[in-house]
Amino acid sequence: MWITFFRLRLFCCLLALLMVVVLVINVTQVEYLDHETVSATFVDSSGQFVSSQVTGISRNPYCGYEHQRLSSRERMEEDSLLAASQWQVPDVGPVPFLKSSDPSSSYFVILNSAAFFKVGSQLEVLVHIQDFQRKPKKYGGDYLQARIYSPKLRAGAVGRVVDYQNGFYKVFFTLLWPGKVKVSITLVHPSEGIRVLQHLQKEKPDRVYFKSLFRSGKISETTECNVCLPRSMPLCNFTDLYTGEPWFCFKPKKLPCSSRINHFKGGYLKGLLTAAESAFFQSDVNIKMPINSSGPDWVTVIPRRTKEISNLELSQGSGTFPSGYYYKDQWRPRKFKMRQFNDPDNITDCLQRKVVYLFGDSTIRQWFEYLTTFVPDLVEFNLGSPKNVGPFLAVDQKHNILLKYRCHGPPIRFTTVFSSELHYVANQLNGIVGGRNTVVAIAVWSHFSTFPLEVYIRRLRNIRRAVVQLLDRSPKTVIVIRTANAQELGPEVSLFNSDWYNFQLDTILRKMFSGIGVYLVDAWEMTLAHYLPHKLHPDEVIVKNQLDMFLSFVCPLET
Repeated sequence: MWITFFRLRLFCCLLALLMVVVLVINVTQVEYLDHETVSATFVDSSGQFVSSQVTGISRNPYCGYEHQRLSSRERMEEDSLLAASQWQVPDVGPVPFLKSSDPSSSYFVILNSAAFFKVGSQLEVLVHIQDFQRKPKKYGGDYLQARIYSPKLRAGAVGRVVDYQNGFYKVFFTLLWPGKVKVSITLVHPSEGIRVLQHLQKEKPDRVYFKSLFRSGKISETTECNVCLPRSMPLCNFTDLYTGEPWFCFKPKKLPCSSRINHFKGGYLKGLLTAAESAFFQSDVNIKMPINSSGPDWVTVIPRRTKEISNLELSQGSGTFPSGYYYKDQWRPRKFKMRQFNDPDNITDCLQRKVVYLFGDSTIRQWFEYLTTFVPDLVEFNLGSPKNVGPFLAVDQKHNILLKYRCHGPPIRFTTVFSSELHYVANQLNGIVGGRNTVVAIAVWSHFSTFPLEVYIRRLRNIRRAVVQLLDRSPKTVIVIRTANAQELGPEVSLFNSDWYNFQLDTILRKMFSGIGVYLVDAWEMTLAHYLPHKLHPDEVIVKNQLDMFLSFVCPLET
């Protein structure tokens, strides 16, 4: 009897062990197949299936972001976004300054020159990059910005740049107004500088550091904080419980983590570049320098007939580029008719009985400042918030308008933000009921420029999820996304907030918020197309056009 019982027990144990082995093999196989599917195919920007091995997608190991728990769909999207943001700069080894791209030696030529063009025609420009020894470059990777403009008409539009990876670039423009139209090509960074920026993005994501003050009674301590910190010292974990957004501070020696009272920018790391690398970042030499034409830099454009204009407008698809253009300092989107809110009463009529939420960085705080300055009935209510930080609140009691601004959660490079005011945009959106009298505008980009792209993708993924949920429960809510914009650059600013970094963020933002029922204010094109110097906080005429576009989404022309 005992022998039979022992045999039965042994048989059960062997059967259980066999089941565990089979389960492990199956799980491993599923994970392997899922990995193969994710790494083998994804949809690129043109809608074509391409291989990640061909495009060479590499994930940044920063803070274990490559080990995020993502669904297969999220992983595929992230692969696609990283691929779309890749910048091809060949690894040619160390390049001496004299062999780097020289804007003063480089030139462009109009390819399809003609006696005249018609409005709507395409203009093609070939750019040839040479080095400081006036020798042709044999590889690409330079960052160029291109625009056409007519000074007398205060008109301008951006162009699309194609890199042929051999020192030649082709720029495509759509001629959108009649008259004398000039071409402008700018070298923002040489390819050698782009390689340095790529290295910093990968190896020095903490080159902007943050701090928090901890206080209890008479004891106070200040420690460093960031998205990721080395675990060699005790940490305070301030990861958001709802979004999972990570944030850490070094633990104070004498105080508990719960005694944190504020957050502020600590500063910028110095000495990031070698002397050879610094040569690629020189003002008036190779940062945002014009490239001259080897021949005529202008063309004559004549109007089209009325019927031709109608056919041209009908032919514009959903992927219209450029999205708009300036004419007499007024932005003209190509896909819809934008209203002009030139009188404060126009804005008041539009926003009457509405609650307007502005979430994000200082570039959308400009909208709050413009509205409260331009509309006299919209009176700011003093909440005692730190200047330029917020939160801010303005009220028009007569017309029942409520305007709110709140900055996004860390990382944010503001002077001092109270810990109690560190709110993530996604969580704020989850607390909004929504409806036809609710308007939301979001701008989140500038403070993510130093981090690997995975950090930004995660933040936008959380915001997008909250946006979709808000539109599901209240479909009539108006949600507007403000894109990134170009800014003034010098040797130091380029290492932290280069247009090249922000161009990557802008590319990701557009892709992640396309097709979900939100509106887009194209601040990127509105900055590049204008004749005024680029600024992180654009001048009033540009902000006014941004607000006109925003308000046109809220109160569109009746058709």
